[in-house]
This record gives sequence, structure tokens and C-alpha cells, in this order.
Amino acid sequence: MQRPAYLAPLVVPVDPVEPERGDTEDVYLPDAGAGRRPAVVLVHGGPVPAGRRPTPRDWPVYRGYGSLLAGRGVVAVTVDHPLHSLDDYPRSAALLHEAVERAREHPRVDGDRIALWCFSGGGPLCAGWLRDPPSWLRCVALTYPWLGSSVLEPSFRPVGAVEAVGAAAATGVAGAMRANALPIVLTRVGLERPDIAATVAEFVAAARTAEADLTIIDVPAGQHGFDTLDDTDASRHAVTQAVDRVLATLR
Repeated sequence: MQRPAYLAPLVVPVDPVEPERGDTEDVYLPDAGAGRRPAVVLVHGGPVPAGRRPTPRDWPVYRGYGSLLAGRGVVAVTVDHPLHSLDDYPRSAALLHEAVERAREHPRVDGDRIALWCFSGGGPLCAGWLRDPPSWLRCVALTYPWLGSSVLEPSFRPVGAVEAVGAAAATGVAGAMRANALPIVLTRVGLERPDIAATVAEFVAAARTAEADLTIIDVPAGQHGFDTLDDTDASRHAVTQAVDRVLATLR
């Protein structure tokens, strides 16, 4: 039987780290050392069927990212959120907020240095964080994201969040100027599905108009899920670039 695509491993070789297991999230810890460490919260995509096993935090790709980040000296948190249909974004957003707060309170985490990293259909969950980022949020990363459409309520449209913040920042509103300066790391693929690519293009245009702090990592020959499906040097380079950029914002 052919292996499902979601059970393919991360294309970057990693030394596995066994996480601390929680009810809805796993915590990947770096080697013990002095002081607390920054944390990256990894947000899976979807919708994922409710009965699918293993759940996303046990998919090799997220175990790979968790181990990779821990090996680079930061705490990684993978979250199982209940995105089983397009109606579940509010529930997923609420659980994500709770998971982020628990991560900030972890004894090995520096709660003032947090990054949020959303994949695929998890993209709409970044909208609220872009619109009103707390001072401790240092970065939002997006990898082959779907960035919503009119089928979702406006609070889950990252394009609208960037447009609103950019417009307010242009008038000199202090809070909006800070929000507009939040680093965004976007990894996009050249072989993306047209419906997803359209949302990414709209987001990039809005971010550039707003003069947001946007870094784009392109994978021209990559497909959606390139970090497991395309076992190439270009894929490994893109993953490494994204990790490097996210970690740079957490220093």
C-alpha cells in the first residue's frame, strides 16, 4: 500500500527529539542550558478529517520541524487544533491562543520571544495575530499557505489584516506602525494550486502596498507540501532559509 503523502518525512535530515506530551500540543526542547529559550509554535493546515490517525502533531513533517528547531536551540511547540471543516476556524483560533499562552508559561521558554509558523490551511489563523500582534510576538511565518477567501469571516482573512494595519500605519497610528513592522516570512511554491496561489499573490500585493516587513522564500519547482514531497536540494535550502530567518527574528 502506498504511503499517504502526509506521512512522508521532512526532506531535511534531523536528529529526532522526543517531545514533552500535552493534551493538545507537544513541546520539543533543546539541550539543557542556561536561561530560557525563544519558542516557535507550529500550526498545521487542514481541514483534516476528524478521525484521521495519527493526528498532525505526530505527522513526520511536524515531528521533523520540531526536532530541527530544537536542534537549533529554540523550543518548538506543535499544536493539534480542531480544523476539520471551514466552520472550525473559530475553534482552532481559540485553542491556538490557549496553546500559545501555555507555551509562554513553560519554564524553558522566554515568553517575550515567540514566533508563530502556519502551514497550508492553517494560514487564516494568523490573521488576528497580524492585525493586533502582542509585543512578544516576533515573527509570523507562512509556508505554502492558503490565505482565506470570502467564504471565511473577515477576522480570518490575512489580506484584510495587512491592508487594515498598513492603512492605519500610513496615518501614523503608533500601534499600527508597530504591527506593520512585524516580520513575516513567506515560503511560496511555483507549482502551487491556482486557488491557493491566488490568495498568496493577493497577500503579497497587500503586504508590499503596506510596506510590511515581508521576506519571501521562493521554491520555483516546488509543489504544495514540497518539504516532504520534493526531496531536492532546493527544498532543503528553502526549509533552512525559512528556519534561519525565523530564528533571526528571535535573537
